[in-house]
Amino acid sequence: MTDQLNSSYDVVVVGGGAAGLNGALMLARARRSVVVIDAGSPRNAPADRVHGLFAREGVPPAELLVRGREEVRGYGGHVVPGEVTEIVRDGEVFVATLADGRSVRARRLLVTSGLVDELPDIPGLRERWGRDVIHCPYCHGWEVRDRPIGVLGLGPMGIHLALLFRQWTDDVVYFAHTNTPPTEEESEQLAARGIRVVTGEVTAVEIAADQISGVRLADDTIIPREILAAPTRMVARTAFLAALGLTPTSHPSGAGEYIPADPTGRTETPGVWAAGNVTDISAQVGNSAAAGAMAGAHINADLVTEETRLAVEAHRALATA
Repeated sequence: MTDQLNSSYDVVVVGGGAAGLNGALMLARARRSVVVIDAGSPRNAPADRVHGLFAREGVPPAELLVRGREEVRGYGGHVVPGEVTEIVRDGEVFVATLADGRSVRARRLLVTSGLVDELPDIPGLRERWGRDVIHCPYCHGWEVRDRPIGVLGLGPMGIHLALLFRQWTDDVVYFAHTNTPPTEEESEQLAARGIRVVTGEVTAVEIAADQISGVRLADDTIIPREILAAPTRMVARTAFLAALGLTPTSHPSGAGEYIPADPTGRTETPGVWAAGNVTDISAQVGNSAAAGAMAGAHINADLVTEETRLAVEAHRALATA
């Protein structure tokens, strides 16, 4: 990414993943000046392949991003490496400041900065994240089919995740860990599906020959497993929006924090749209790309409305001069 950062654009896109690049693509095709500022820390960086993406099944994430950047540039858009640390409003425009001191002005913002997956401090868990510690059956289920899978009881989605993974294997263990024990109804559901429930705190993920071999409990019991599913607490990356009054709020599912936006991506702050995981914590690559395109189109329409209003005012002023 070698594009030089201009001093101002119609739209600044913060985040260079699927949502940001597709939003920028729509805007560039609409003949808007647009820049994508990409911090280079995609959520799916540990993943080998993107799955469930029509006509691009199994594409490496990095390859998809390279192609997306080329497409944005092909229509005159810019893609610039950098980390946005603060955005403030200056009259009718926004001013985004980067970590290296550069700044850029924009009439509109599209926030596609994604989220951070927060994991508990269990030895071995973070190290294996994106390899044999996974979180989404639709992203990874086919690849781990018919293998012994453990599901870690974290947050409100643990039991639901165990029931989902049962679709891909008949060997599922639910580790209650520090979660509230399953209710009577949940216990009946798990038992009916042949899912074993193990109580006791998980203290480590055992690793042998560069792969998971089991899950260690506080009493040093080791339950053999090859795969561990761990629902994360998902928190939107939005610290740079604080000066605009946009702060993450608790997601209705209880699974993390997000920036609320309407179906077009419009946030409660005038001039700011959001798309992708920053506002839809469960969105996969295809959902995020579609949301970016939707937001890009609506940002262009909003600019057209503003430009039309100004043109009408100028026309009236000229007519009465």
